[in-house]
Amino acid sequence: MEKTIKIGGMTCAACAKAVERSVKKLDGVIKGEVNMATEKLLVEYDPSKVRISMIKDAIKKAGYIPLDDNLTAESDKQRKDIEIKNLFKNLLLSAVFTIPLLYIAMGHMFGIMLPKIIDHTHNPLNFALIQLILVIPTVFAGKRFYKVGFKTLFKGSPNMDSLIAIGTSASILYGLFAIYKIYHGDMEYTKDLYFESAATIITLILLGKYLEAKTKGKTSETIKKLMMLSPKNARVIHQDKEIEIPIDEVEVGDIIIVRPGEKIPVDGIIVEGTTTIDESMLTGESIPVLKKAGDEVIGASINKNGSIKFKATKVGENTTLSQIIKLVEGAQGSKAPIARLADVISGYFVPIVILIAFISGISWFISGRGTIFSLTIFVSVLVIACPCALGLATPTAIMVGSGKGAEYGVLIKSGSALELTHKINTIVFDKTGTITEGKPKVTDIFSFGIDENKLLMYAASCENASEHPLGEAIVKEGSNRGLDLIPVKEFLSIPGHGIKASVDSHNIVLGNKKLMKDMDIDINETEKKFDDLATEGKTPMFIAIDGKISGIIAVSDVVKENSKKAIKKLQDMGIEVAMITGDNKKTAEAIAKQVGIDRVFAEVLPQDKAMEVKKLQDEGKKVAMVGDGINDAPALAQSDVGIAIGSGTDVAIESADIILMKSDILDVVTSIQLSRATIKNIKQNLFWAFGYNILGIPIAAGILTLFGGPRLNPMIAAAAMSFSSVSVLLNALRLKGFKPEI
Repeated sequence: MEKTIKIGGMTCAACAKAVERSVKKLDGVIKGEVNMATEKLLVEYDPSKVRISMIKDAIKKAGYIPLDDNLTAESDKQRKDIEIKNLFKNLLLSAVFTIPLLYIAMGHMFGIMLPKIIDHTHNPLNFALIQLILVIPTVFAGKRFYKVGFKTLFKGSPNMDSLIAIGTSASILYGLFAIYKIYHGDMEYTKDLYFESAATIITLILLGKYLEAKTKGKTSETIKKLMMLSPKNARVIHQDKEIEIPIDEVEVGDIIIVRPGEKIPVDGIIVEGTTTIDESMLTGESIPVLKKAGDEVIGASINKNGSIKFKATKVGENTTLSQIIKLVEGAQGSKAPIARLADVISGYFVPIVILIAFISGISWFISGRGTIFSLTIFVSVLVIACPCALGLATPTAIMVGSGKGAEYGVLIKSGSALELTHKINTIVFDKTGTITEGKPKVTDIFSFGIDENKLLMYAASCENASEHPLGEAIVKEGSNRGLDLIPVKEFLSIPGHGIKASVDSHNIVLGNKKLMKDMDIDINETEKKFDDLATEGKTPMFIAIDGKISGIIAVSDVVKENSKKAIKKLQDMGIEVAMITGDNKKTAEAIAKQVGIDRVFAEVLPQDKAMEVKKLQDEGKKVAMVGDGINDAPALAQSDVGIAIGSGTDVAIESADIILMKSDILDVVTSIQLSRATIKNIKQNLFWAFGYNILGIPIAAGILTLFGGPRLNPMIAAAAMSFSSVSVLLNALRLKGFKPEI
């Protein structure tokens, strides 16, 4: 049996490993994997040997919190919002007291005079005590580091919080020892107060945690918005009467009535009536589909212009919408977590640093150098190795990179997405609304023996009465040209074929080939032109006036202006580009040919889009999905990086990791280039962060003293640590100069 458990309190890869170790120790647990990106534990277990309550107890023993199984998307969002607010409050509290502490502790080094009452030369004890007073609120603000850090340390699974807790505690304890020495007259110890180091460490780490929390993706709202698509009630026929019942009470076989403008409540088959249904939210097809008796309808799609009766075939969890919801949930839960380089290394770095600090201190004590010297070595190692730069290396670069993306209309919802996008080697574009405009437009008008505008005026006048989706495009084109519509007489709609009407004393027939042949209208001379337009993926319509072909109007979902350019640029960057759509193969291939795409997935059902993405991932590819419809949501969630068009549906936007606010797929190129620049910056930051530690730790441990050199003063260690943080911040700020190469 499998179970997913939401976990609170995890901060790094070491936390995830601690939970996994604790759970896997239980007899009956077959598999336990923590997804840091979703903060969830997926556990496979034998219920005859172990219970969920026992698994949750194991999580608690590891030092973390199993969250309520009934936690809704809304309540989980509230929990995260509260967490971010608390982080900000603690950051503010810590910063307010750290700034004056730094001023008092280090001001004299830069010639800044202090009042005599707290000056280190005139009143050294006051100088020390005021620093102690200022550091206390900062320690309180960072209490979570001590609570988690010491707890995980005592359980044998130290994480980055443990190193922060030990390092700052050592600094404060050493500061207290220095106050004791000052109180007994040893003024030299005014140079050995490290309260400002502890305060600075806490403030900078809180900043990193706050930035990280702000950039985490918010996936919980996706499911809620999907569920809101379905109507609450359905109108069914019961004992020859219409009654309205909750959608949960609809059963397979019920006959349901849906009027124009209403949503289809469940999946079914039409038994009476003809209409057009807007399925764009589920199928990606921009043009509403003509439906008649015997055709299938999909729950949550919108009935446009006709009353229908249909028999329910799928209800509850079996509907297409419910299956899409399940796919989104599954894809989000199974998405591999982004391995944060700093966290992975810190899993080994933390215990090694603690071990080096203890060994160094004890070794110098055994060698006879005394308690003070040994304690200094111990503190120096911990302070210089305290992971301020390590903690800031990733979030600061992500913060600047995300901000820069926003300037170009690219909203990146999580640091994980920004990190992973640089690895993308395959991009799958949805067709409708992504590569194309997503709205039918008149693309071609051919007139034979009549003025083009007059032909369009006749066609628009007729279609104005039809309310057909293709007709809407013709009416809109007439309006754009400022043409006046003429009153229509004897209007007749012929479902699936076209329309007939009388306009300005002329008999007008507008429709497909079959309608023309049924009306005995000769189309031989114009049939090739009609077929050529169809081959281009357009929908052509003949117009006959008084029994004679007078023109052809073609309607199509046109390709966006920058689609071809964007796809060419991506291909030049070494990225494979594919297109996926629910459209027919001919139309799909025609569009793909226009924009230069060779690999096409056509006639793909909504629930199969995620599967096609999964197949590409199984080939070992890192896949990005670009889409705009609800039908794209499962694929967006399944992909390594989901990219949504800003003009798309809310659910697609919620499911995605990156949103293109300008709805321009050229910004996909910007996203990848920005990710590459950011990941390069992060690696530089980590190099500097670890470079300081690799060079600084041996010096702090006293290696220079062995060869007659000086001992590293913890103050210098703290300064080196602070400088490493500053260098990381300055390097991250270089990303502000990023410009996409398009």
